[in-house]
Amino acid sequence: MTDAAFDPRALLADSRLGVLATIKANGMPQLSPVTPCYDRDAGVIYVSMTEGRAKTNNLRRDPRAALQVTSADGWAWATAEGPVTLTGPGTDPHGPEVEALVRYYRIAAGEHPDWAEYRSVMVSDRRVLMTMTVEHVYGDKLR
Repeated sequence: MTDAAFDPRALLADSRLGVLATIKANGMPQLSPVTPCYDRDAGVIYVSMTEGRAKTNNLRRDPRAALQVTSADGWAWATAEGPVTLTGPGTDPHGPEVEALVRYYRIAAGEHPDWAEYRSVMVSDRRVLMTMTVEHVYGDKLR
């Protein structure tokens, strides 16, 4: 029996580990563990990823994704689906692409102890910010 009060958006907001599904060129899903940040007020999910990885390449070709999160006890889950935009990678530590990653970090984790180092790493690692506009959310609490 499920709990009528279950809110999958609350589980999305509380989760810092999820599985991102993108679509490979052959139409099969590609799944990656990610650290999502759901901004419920804005209706978007952010994920920092690296340029050149399968999920980034897939999203550049087909900008649709789904993200699933599970409760710590495994008895509740939530899935969000929607179109994606990618920002970056940036070449300037103070450019707009890196600024977007700084905003993401602040929402997800607060203040960084060394912003200069963070900015440098975002450029050297060729980090990209995925922003998913959440169009559909569903899930269930099984116990």
